[in-house]
Amino acid sequence: MKKLTAIALSTLTVAGLSTSAFADTAYDDLRESRASYEALSAQLETMGYQAEEVTFDRAMTIPQKEAVYNEKVSELQAEFNRLHSSN
Repeated sequence: MKKLTAIALSTLTVAGLSTSAFADTAYDDLRESRASYEALSAQLETMGYQAEEVTFDRAMTIPQKEAVYNEKVSELQAEFNRLHSSN
């Protein structure tokens, strides 16, 4: 019985740690996407282009927010390429 309890506690501990690590990774990915958006937005601002702010009109999960930022980064990258090639 003691072994079963020890195994169960070990399993729960590992599961809790991996869930926590996943949450940290997801949050880090979101911060990275947001930083990419802000950096590209600032660069475009120096080129005379005003990027719109990213707003969330409903509750979203961290991966959903990351997807929105990644989409906006793609749009800004296309705009940067267009402005850069016109110079």
